[in-house]
Amino acid sequence: MTDGHFAANTPRREISAFLHENGYAIVDDAADAAVMNRLAIEAAPFVEQSAHGRDTYDGRHTRRTGALIARCPTVRTLVMHPIVRGVVGDFLAHSTTYQLHLTQLITIEPGETKQKPHRDQMAFDFFAFPADYHVQCNTMWALTDFTAANGATHIAPGTGHMTDADAEAVDEIQATMRRGSVLFYDGKVLHGGGANTSDRPRQGVNITYAVGWVRQEENQYLACPSDIARTLDDDLLKMMGYQQGAFALGYVGDQVDPLAALRGSHDKVKTVENFRDSNDAFQTFVDDLNR
Repeated sequence: MTDGHFAANTPRREISAFLHENGYAIVDDAADAAVMNRLAIEAAPFVEQSAHGRDTYDGRHTRRTGALIARCPTVRTLVMHPIVRGVVGDFLAHSTTYQLHLTQLITIEPGETKQKPHRDQMAFDFFAFPADYHVQCNTMWALTDFTAANGATHIAPGTGHMTDADAEAVDEIQATMRRGSVLFYDGKVLHGGGANTSDRPRQGVNITYAVGWVRQEENQYLACPSDIARTLDDDLLKMMGYQQGAFALGYVGDQVDPLAALRGSHDKVKTVENFRDSNDAFQTFVDDLNR
């Protein structure tokens, strides 16, 4: 029985299966020190410019720093990390596509109190998604060590399947992990930042993914200016949302593919008949068209 920690060479489906059952999973030492060092240097001036939270939920001793694709080139490596893409791709395989939902460096400073437990999918206007439908998959990369004292994320395992009332009986754990490790957690599980009773900040890079048909929490098209976006590779741009979210979602103007529009061409998006998809209902619709 695992404690939720996995080695980086663990099969992705094994991690995803644990995530489905428990609402979280941790992959230890997924990124090396050089990557985290570069990211810390790139992010430092933007963290200093970030205001503290507006209330106790945001954290009055917490800074949230976004637009990381544009500001911190190294974060692009984490966004497209093969372990993450493997786990997230499996976890959100019920959707036609998935996309980047947000990038945010969360700095919990000494003196911060424990955050109220919450479910991240509440961002979608508190819509009651079906119990078996996951709209997002979150990651939190440890830019510093995550310890019980410095505010490691609290998780209430398995509560994604429970009501709030039933979840009150579940004992929380803290996602303690070494720098360079990554925590996966779903949008339904109750969780929250921990209190920082240490004398140093705790920093985590929150990179979240969502199914392709919902609005992204962080507006990637404005957070990353077009002059920077045009320098990025196609796979990263597609992850940012420059792709069809489903066969009829995301085109520009006269049904132009969004990536093509960014590159200055006029290639059309795929039609319903040639859009590749794994969704059973969608495939049934396509089959009916061809009868």
